[in-house]
Amino acid sequence: MMLNTMNETPSVIERTVMQRVHLIRALRFAISSGTFSLLVSILALWGIGREVWVARVLQNAPANLIDLPRFYFAAFLHTSIIVQVLVVFVAIALFFVAREISRALAFVSAVKRTESF
Repeated sequence: MMLNTMNETPSVIERTVMQRVHLIRALRFAISSGTFSLLVSILALWGIGREVWVARVLQNAPANLIDLPRFYFAAFLHTSIIVQVLVVFVAIALFFVAREISRALAFVSAVKRTESF
C-alpha cells in the first residue's frame, strides 16, 4: 500500500480504493469456478430429485446412526447409473464450492491482517 510522504498512515481515499481492490479480488475467487460448481450441484440435485423418490429413501433409512453409511452405500449401489453419476457430480461440485469459499475467506482474512498493521 502506498503511504503519504507526510505521515505513515494511509489516506481515507487510499484505504477505500484498496478495500475495493481487495473485495474485487476476493469476489473473483468466489464467482469464477465457485458459481459454476454451485450451479452444477443444484442441477445434479434437481436431476436426482427427478429420478429418485427422495422422501421414500429417507423414510426407509434406519434409525440407528451406525447403520446409516451401509444403508446409503447399498442404496447408491442399487440405483440406476444416471443417479450414481449425479451423486458423484454433486459430491465433486460441493467439494469445489467449499474449496472456493475457504480460499475466499483465507484471502479476506489475510487482507484484514495486513490492513491492521
